[in-house]
Amino acid sequence: MIYFHYAAPLLPLFWIASVEAIAAFDQRKHVPSFVSRAAAWLVIIGCVVAQIWIGPVSRIVTPTADWFEAGQDRARKNAFIAQIPPASSVVAPLPTGVRAIDAMLTCGRGQRLGLFGGSGVGKSTLLGMLTRGTAADVIVLALVGERGREVRSFLDHDLGPAGRGRSVVVVSTSDNPPLLRMRAAYTATAIAEYFRDQGKHVLLLMDSVTRFAMAQREVGLAAGEPPTTKGYPPSVFATLPTLLERAGGLRSGGSITAIYTVLVDGDDHNEPIADAVRSILDGHVVLSRDLASRHHYPPIDILQSVSRTMPDVVDVHHRQRAAVVREWLSTIRDSEDLVSVGAYVEGSNPRIDEARGKRVAIEKFLCQDAAALCSFPESMEALAAL
Repeated sequence: MIYFHYAAPLLPLFWIASVEAIAAFDQRKHVPSFVSRAAAWLVIIGCVVAQIWIGPVSRIVTPTADWFEAGQDRARKNAFIAQIPPASSVVAPLPTGVRAIDAMLTCGRGQRLGLFGGSGVGKSTLLGMLTRGTAADVIVLALVGERGREVRSFLDHDLGPAGRGRSVVVVSTSDNPPLLRMRAAYTATAIAEYFRDQGKHVLLLMDSVTRFAMAQREVGLAAGEPPTTKGYPPSVFATLPTLLERAGGLRSGGSITAIYTVLVDGDDHNEPIADAVRSILDGHVVLSRDLASRHHYPPIDILQSVSRTMPDVVDVHHRQRAAVVREWLSTIRDSEDLVSVGAYVEGSNPRIDEARGKRVAIEKFLCQDAAALCSFPESMEALAAL
């Protein structure tokens, strides 16, 4: 119908040609004139009816000016087109319900944070705690490249009924084609942008950016790109900012606080994807396998983690107390070898004695059951009590 619509101005020529063809046929076959005239009129009437009918229908299916403008508006909101970078600053804290993060690595509303850890150290469990405890209007969860069994387990156990009640979940399991896995990440980001544009505060959780990068690696290698560091083509490192930079806040009031998990290959936190993502995000939380093996949950390595927006969202007293706890943790780690071999004599270093005296209280403060959430004021009280 689209092609008939574009040929509509030529229909009068079709009428004349039809009449002439019928007349020539009649001369050869000795058909009566009234029959040829009737046939010609039927052809003309049919063409007119076709013009009247095809016109309205083709206006529905052809790209007129109005539809073209609407298509442009839809294209601007397409999942694969990066939006205008958010302009607002991160100035307000975002309670997460996790005491170690709220007190020592305070997140800001509109921040982009990464959870770095190897396989089996508790990333999904921590994501479930963040989903249930974070103060956000809407939660968008993207499970990219996950195992199918883990998806159902995460939704039923880690997320729970309370988390599912205010969450949008986008899933692309590991057996899906690479383009579909990439599309899941873009789609979840576009959904978060939709709610942000409505003025809502959105928490975007993506597990994991590493599998998104692996999907892009498959696409790049299939397209003939040369492999570089650990087999990743250049397009992987060019694509990561187009995805991660879309989170943030708007001056109109809406915001996207994004938390991305990074599956560290071989527990090497300097591998290419981890290093590239860490350079883009506003902070990183490192999950330690050593702490997880000691049943220290969540296994957050405070000394290796940092929130770059924390100085902008907390007061001076909060920063000072967190700095003191960090100093104690650093002293405990530095003197651990001396204490373990019996080379340290108590009383020889007051700073070590003070830190070791706080060790049990600090470990109790940083540990938290996955089913128990801690409010932001409670976290501040616990920090001050140390």
